[in-house]
Amino acid sequence: MEKEQKKGLIKTAILGGAFLILLVVALASGTIETENFAEVSAGKVKVLFRVIVMVLGVLCIKRLVIFVLGLFHPEQHRMRSLLSLAISLTNYVALLVILCWGLRLFGVNVATIVASVGVLALIVGFSAESMIADVVTGLFMLFENQYNVGDIVEVNEFRGTVTSIGIRTTCIADAGGNVKIMNNSEVKNVLNRSDNSSLAASEISIPYETDLEKFEGELPALLASIFAAHGDVFKSEPRYLGVQALESSGVVLRFVGEVSEKNIFVGTRILNHDLLLGFRALGVECPYPQVDVHQK
Repeated sequence: MEKEQKKGLIKTAILGGAFLILLVVALASGTIETENFAEVSAGKVKVLFRVIVMVLGVLCIKRLVIFVLGLFHPEQHRMRSLLSLAISLTNYVALLVILCWGLRLFGVNVATIVASVGVLALIVGFSAESMIADVVTGLFMLFENQYNVGDIVEVNEFRGTVTSIGIRTTCIADAGGNVKIMNNSEVKNVLNRSDNSSLAASEISIPYETDLEKFEGELPALLASIFAAHGDVFKSEPRYLGVQALESSGVVLRFVGEVSEKNIFVGTRILNHDLLLGFRALGVECPYPQVDVHQK
């Protein structure tokens, strides 16, 4: 709540500052005529009241639109992305409406301002090059369907779930709840891990003394029981891939299970747990490093 309040105060400050800057520019360029400005000064209470009512009305409409959009909870990631973008676009549209409408209430010809500050707009355009790049890149990523809200992606070695896609930024939350906010122009070389199924892997050692052929014959029943107990995690029955390595203290066996990307760590933990208990039930104990001491 405190973060949302701070964001609201920052937006209000930006809105007020931009409004005052445009008003000063209008006065300096002669956009507001003397008689009109005198009338505004004489009836400033009425004008200010209209501005306040207008601002409150636009903010209420914006809140209503965002509330209505928030009522929808689509399951498709594509629709959730469009919904997130619509909410972000609503905030920017509300800001522009308040600026333009507020200047009109003060008797400012907005079209004349745009024409008179063409050079200034050009300078601002160059200085806002990164912001424009963020907007354009975000639109291209959305139209090309590179990733959507709810997808698990990996960007610059940061792995997480896309929580929102805005006009300028993309928010990605990792498994620990940490949220990384990235400008759209900085989201490059994206690895979308939600497109296909993933494999949860587990490697467990057995002693060299184990009868490997007999033990491998008992594994299918064990893997079938793991799949039956965790069918909500695994998409198919886990597989035994064979001997992965010959270590100093034991033979390393490798197992994999097909899961969705969001369950890749859960699947690995389940395999480690159930295979360890299953091996013990079959009379095979996982080895651990041992040291033999020989004394003369």
